[in-house]
Amino acid sequence: MAKSYLIKDTTFQERLEIVRQWQEDESCENSGIDLTEFYNDYISGRKEIAEINAEYVANQQGYVVDVPEDEKPNCGQGGRRF
Repeated sequence: MAKSYLIKDTTFQERLEIVRQWQEDESCENSGIDLTEFYNDYISGRKEIAEINAEYVANQQGYVVDVPEDEKPNCGQGGRRF
């Protein structure tokens, strides 16, 4: 069973490490996206990942980026689902 990412099930340090690992795994360090800044409210224990993601999607106002099936999604293009 996968470890829970919920705030109630993690410490500040664990949340920070989770986000840092995503940064490395998704190669975001070269994309200009700072996931520790993007998920700061999660790391600080103020908002769950799903809340942050939902707010981001809502703010895009229908803007959708299609990634061709033969390409691997890059950072922020659906490589991770929560």
